[in-house]
Amino acid sequence: MELYYYDMLKLLYWLNLRFGYVPDKALCGFVFNELVNDNAAKAAKKFIEFTRFVPEDGSLELYVRCLCGNGMVEDALRVFDEMGKNVDYPSLETWNGVLRACVKAGWTDVVWELYGEMMEIGVVADVETVDCLIHAFCLDGNVTKGYEVLRQMLDDGYVPNKAVFDNLLFEFILDRKYSRVSALLHIMIAKGVDPDLYTYQQIIHGLCLRRMQREGLRIFNDLKDRGYAPDKIMYTTMIHGLCKIKWLGDARKLWFEMIEKGIKPNEYTYNTLIYGYFKVGDVNEALNIYNEMQTSGYRETVVTYNTMINGLCSHGRIKEAFELFKQMGQKDVPRDVVTYNCMIRGLCKEGRIAEGLNLLHELVEQGLQPSSASYGSLIEKLYEMKQIDEVEKLWNEMQEKGVEPASVCIDDDIIIGLSKKGYVAAGVYWLAYMVNNRLIPRKQTFENLIGVLSQMNKLDVGLIAFGHMFKIGYIPSLRLEVMSSLGPKLC
Repeated sequence: MELYYYDMLKLLYWLNLRFGYVPDKALCGFVFNELVNDNAAKAAKKFIEFTRFVPEDGSLELYVRCLCGNGMVEDALRVFDEMGKNVDYPSLETWNGVLRACVKAGWTDVVWELYGEMMEIGVVADVETVDCLIHAFCLDGNVTKGYEVLRQMLDDGYVPNKAVFDNLLFEFILDRKYSRVSALLHIMIAKGVDPDLYTYQQIIHGLCLRRMQREGLRIFNDLKDRGYAPDKIMYTTMIHGLCKIKWLGDARKLWFEMIEKGIKPNEYTYNTLIYGYFKVGDVNEALNIYNEMQTSGYRETVVTYNTMINGLCSHGRIKEAFELFKQMGQKDVPRDVVTYNCMIRGLCKEGRIAEGLNLLHELVEQGLQPSSASYGSLIEKLYEMKQIDEVEKLWNEMQEKGVEPASVCIDDDIIIGLSKKGYVAAGVYWLAYMVNNRLIPRKQTFENLIGVLSQMNKLDVGLIAFGHMFKIGYIPSLRLEVMSSLGPKLC
């Protein structure tokens, strides 16, 4: 429908250029309202820009809600801000629409700012407003505050929608507040908001994320005993959780149970089981499931290829992994950073550094942003092969591209090796990065580094390392070669 309106706008634009025609206010109002009523947000925006038409307040409110519903949050906020300058403030429905759009976009700072304005001008919140606030608290990781708002809401006689309960349940599990989960389920039932399959799916998913798959399986089986019929998503969630803890027997049992109930596995279910077999080291069975997936008519996705390439590389089947890597290009399946990282890691395990470096350069040429994992395997292998100059080159390249190092590419020995080779700044930088990101180096690493710096007469830098050592809480040993060098400098 929106394409039709764009054609109409083109006609008006042509009439304006050719004959100087400008629609009058009445026609503008009619066209604009029709656009908004048909949810043609982009066309309505273009119409205003072209005609410079200023809609009435009521039409503007509908326009704001239309923009919010189409995810055009920035445009909605701009128009909403202009409305706020008028004497007549927007209705509560419009306030809630903007709050809801900001929550959906994850802009919690804007949510709190808008809510503050509501309170300031005396707009009375309703159930939907509070729903938005609870969601915002959960997004901010402040689930306890969200729960307090819920209890206050219930005390005032209001019952939020089910999505609020589901959100709080999931966040409580992630926050390890398991007793609150049971209490919240009882509150839901008491208030007439019955938990459904999605509610329990959220609980099971949260438990699996917290490595409580055993508890998740107990709830899953309990649901079936109570007459619930788990759907494909719930089966896939449970199978994935079991695969992560290597319970392939139970995962496979659910797989067959799902099929017996007439639920056909999709590509996500296949990928999950492939991942599970690779995790327990059963490469042949992983390949069998992959072949079964292909014969079932599912097209390989980047997730499927990444699962296969990572699994094969992890078990030394680099040749087969590289064939799949090349196949992606032939089948027009776009490779992502994960694809390249898996392949680089596999090549490095076999000592094929030159090919790994070529893939790193190809990754960048494809316009992808490398991650610390893109460099990690290469740095570790190059250091192992005593190619410190190449390690320094990659480290500089990481800095140029704004890639922060992580534990995957930081090793205590590399810090010392870089410093001994004369790359003091790199060694100390990595040491500081580890400390600042709570990746605790060994005490011996500090002492060895300070010793190296002292021998190189880099006492100023040695004092920096000394400060990081105290920051962690290490008490340096009274080693003569270290303390005797730093002592005069400290004095």
